[in-house]
Amino acid sequence: MKGILVILDGLGDLPSKQLGDKTPLEAAEMPNLDFLANRGEMGYMYPVRPGFVPESDEAVVSIFGNELTSSSRGQLEARGAGLKMMRGDLALRVNFSTIDSLKSGNIIDRRAGRTLTTEEAEILSKALNKIKLPCEFEFKSTIQHRAVLVLRGGFSDNITGNDYVYSKGEMPTAEKIGTFSPLDEDENSVYAANILKEFVDKAYEVLDTHPVNEQRRKKGLMPANYLLMRGAGIEIPKLKFYKRWMAVTYMPLEKGFAKISGMTNFSFDYPKLKNLDVYSSLWEGLKEACRSSEKYLQKNHKDFDYAYIHIKETDLPGHDNKPSEKKRMLEYIDKTFFKFLAAFTPPNKIKVLVTGDHSTPCRMKAHSADPVPVLFYNQSVPRFSFLKRIKIPSFFKKEEQNPEKKGVKFCEGEARNGTLGIIFGKDLLEKVGFNR
Repeated sequence: MKGILVILDGLGDLPSKQLGDKTPLEAAEMPNLDFLANRGEMGYMYPVRPGFVPESDEAVVSIFGNELTSSSRGQLEARGAGLKMMRGDLALRVNFSTIDSLKSGNIIDRRAGRTLTTEEAEILSKALNKIKLPCEFEFKSTIQHRAVLVLRGGFSDNITGNDYVYSKGEMPTAEKIGTFSPLDEDENSVYAANILKEFVDKAYEVLDTHPVNEQRRKKGLMPANYLLMRGAGIEIPKLKFYKRWMAVTYMPLEKGFAKISGMTNFSFDYPKLKNLDVYSSLWEGLKEACRSSEKYLQKNHKDFDYAYIHIKETDLPGHDNKPSEKKRMLEYIDKTFFKFLAAFTPPNKIKVLVTGDHSTPCRMKAHSADPVPVLFYNQSVPRFSFLKRIKIPSFFKKEEQNPEKKGVKFCEGEARNGTLGIIFGKDLLEKVGFNR
C-alpha cells in the first residue's frame, strides 16, 4: 500500500468559549496526529470552492476529483443502502423529522430529537410502505433518523426537495417545511413533484397518529411525524473509477460512493439505537469504526495501492453544539486509530493524508464555508522537535530531540500556515500524489 486517506467528517470548527476560545482540534490532546504532522506537511482545503457550503456528498465527490453534477445524494444513499434501481427510478435522501402540524409547517426538529430508535424507525418504515401511490416505491430506514425513498419508473429529477436547509450550498436558515417544485415545465418533472407532495402528505397522516409516535409523545419525546427530503436523482452517478483502492465506510452515503467508484469496501453493521442516549450509540459506532479500520488495513494493505477511511461521528457534535464531545471524539480517534497508523505506516512506507469533508462549527450547528485542515504525512525528516508542545507516543521516545525548537500541532490555525498552502478539493489527491 502506498497511501491512506482519512476523512474525519465535519472536522473543521471555530473557537468555542467552552474550550477557552479554542477549536476542538486546538484543545484536543492528539500526540499521534501531531507526530505525523511533524513529519509531513500541512495546508488547508476548500472541499469544493471558497464561499460554498458543501453537503457531505458534494465534498467527497469533489475530493475524489469529480464534478458535482456527476452524482446526486439520493442515488448515492440508496445504492449504499442496498436498494436496486433502474435508470429513471427517482431516489432521495430522507430525514424523519418533527413538525407542529402540516398546516403551519413549522419544523420543530430536523432529526426528531435524534432519539428515534432503530426499532421505531423500522416500524414506521413498514407503515409508510403501505401507502398507496400511482407508482411503485420503496422506503427504507437506514441509520438513526436517516432513510431513503425510491420511486420506481420514468421520473425526472429536475425538482426541488422539501428540505430547504440544504439547498445548493446556501446557509441553513429555513424553519419551515418546503415544497417539491418542478424546475422546468416538462411533464415528468411536474409529475415527480406532484407524486412526492402526495407521498409526504399521506406520510404525515400515517406518522402523526401512529402508535409509535403516540408513545413518544407520552414519554415527552418528539414525534417522528414528517419526512424531509433532498438530493433527488435518477441517473447512475458517473464517478471516476478507483479500482486500486480499498475503503472502510459504514454510512449509506459513503458506502454508495465507494461502491460506485469501484473501490472494494469493507464495512460493519452500525450499532442499533436502542434507547434515548444517542451519544452512547455514536460512541459504539466510533469505537467500531476505529477497530474495523485498523483490522481491515492490517489484513488487506498488501492487496491495494490506497485506502479511503471515512469516520462519521465527529460531525454530529458540531450539529448539536457540543464542542467538548467533539474534542473527546478526536482524542479517542487519536489514541486508538492514529496510534495504530503512527506505528504501522513508517515501517511499511505508507503515506497518510488526513482531512475533513467540510467544517461543522459547533456554535453554528451546521456546515459552513470555512476551509478544513489538511495533514500529509510523507515520512520526511522531522523539521522540529515537539518535546515542549506535545506528548510523544511511547514507541518514539528514543528519537533525538532538540528542546530549543517547537513542533507543530494539527489544527486549523497552523494548517493555514503550512507549506501545502491552499488547496481546492478536486486537486487534493493529485497534489499529494495519490493516484487512481
